[in-house]
Amino acid sequence: MNDEKQMNNEKHMNDKKQMNDEKQSETIDVSDNWKPDKREKKSWDQRIKNPIRRDVLKLAWPILIELLLGSLFGMIDMMMLGWIADKALSAASVAAVGITNQPMFIGLSLAQALNVGGTAMIARYVGAKQPHKVDSVLKHVILLNIFVLAIPLATFGLVFTEEIMRFMGAEADTISAGSTYFKVIMIGYLFQSFNMSITAALRGIGETKAPMRINLRVNFLNVIGNAVLIYGLLFFPALGVTGAGVSTAFSHVVASVLMVRFVTRKDSPLKLDLQKKFKYNKIVIQNLIKVGVPASLESLALRIGVMMFVRIVASLGTVVYASHQIALSILGLSFQPGQAFGIAASSMVGRSLGAQNLKKAELYAKETRKIGSIISTGMALLFFFFGPQIVSLYTTDPVIIDNASMALKIIALVQPFQSSQLILAGALRGAGDTFWPLVATFIGVFGFRVLVAYLLVKVLGMGLMGAWIAVLIDQLIRWVFVYGRFRTNKWKYIRIR
Repeated sequence: MNDEKQMNNEKHMNDKKQMNDEKQSETIDVSDNWKPDKREKKSWDQRIKNPIRRDVLKLAWPILIELLLGSLFGMIDMMMLGWIADKALSAASVAAVGITNQPMFIGLSLAQALNVGGTAMIARYVGAKQPHKVDSVLKHVILLNIFVLAIPLATFGLVFTEEIMRFMGAEADTISAGSTYFKVIMIGYLFQSFNMSITAALRGIGETKAPMRINLRVNFLNVIGNAVLIYGLLFFPALGVTGAGVSTAFSHVVASVLMVRFVTRKDSPLKLDLQKKFKYNKIVIQNLIKVGVPASLESLALRIGVMMFVRIVASLGTVVYASHQIALSILGLSFQPGQAFGIAASSMVGRSLGAQNLKKAELYAKETRKIGSIISTGMALLFFFFGPQIVSLYTTDPVIIDNASMALKIIALVQPFQSSQLILAGALRGAGDTFWPLVATFIGVFGFRVLVAYLLVKVLGMGLMGAWIAVLIDQLIRWVFVYGRFRTNKWKYIRIR
């Protein structure tokens, strides 16, 4: 009897010791007495004590690297056009890319908005331990992207190229330089929209490294292709801005091939079963409409407002617009921390709500906002104090450098509001709450950016500075609405079937 009791006590002590060992393995001791075990090399994420922060950084860093380097590659593309020897052709080429980007961004934004619904649903299903529903959602999103958005929009762009560019305010030299570029980019959009669907689904399940690797490869390929085709290196002809379009479109095709190969692998965390027959699912469509339609309207409102804004700026002339386009390229870089942590927030908030862990969802949202804001503040200081040096990487034209540097100082002031509203809006979208980001964007863009820009540029004659002051006010207004909605906590109770 005593032996049996002793054995039970020993078993209890061993079980307790094992539980303590497991608990210690889940947290990292960072006290003064802690010393690293030289026999066991820990990764950077294992060294972070706060589990919420560890999860955020582990998911967000590949997205941030992907977006930052993608923007840097885009900036290099713009620099290559700025380095064309003929200054008039160089300015027209840079302006052509800017003019083309605005209608192109409408298509990309609509595709991205549809993907918001897919990401929110997939994250919820993964959190609720219902992975069998993911394949159906992914197939619905891909087919809607291709047949409802990509093919009709690309066809429209190919047929009405010059009319669209003229409507955007392009002058004759810009249309002459960029019309073929516009057509080539529209063809590439077919593949780009498909790639965005796969990437959004992977992020929804928490897989962010695979899209990063694929996009970094094709962006590097794009930069090499740009150098070869813009300047006519090796045995290729010098195609100028058209060469940049050909290289970009080809890189999207390569990315599509790599994406398909990844999601059809046996060990892929996201399975796309091409042999399984597609079945229409009414509930999937209803959820996509519920989440995706407000997100689509938000993106549409943003892009229409930005197009109106661009027309105001384009009226200042090709050289000023080229300055504006360079500033926009740099602003796009500053978006990336907010967008990266916003995407991470969408995935983690969605999965937490799917698992019915409302408190964890809120903690994820707050932590992503905190880290993203710190990074954006650092970028703001860089833009404010080193504006001329950054702009001089694009061009040697002193007028463009002066104009764009002034815009960068205003961009620096935008950063705190921009980063916060992007991340919290991402958290709201991950919860399926896409209506209030729509309201914030509609009021901020139409009620303030466009109207204030018209007043300051056209009426008061403040030029490019007036346009960028309007951008600052727009971001402040959007932050007020998004932050106010987040504080209500009503987003935690949005239902997705």
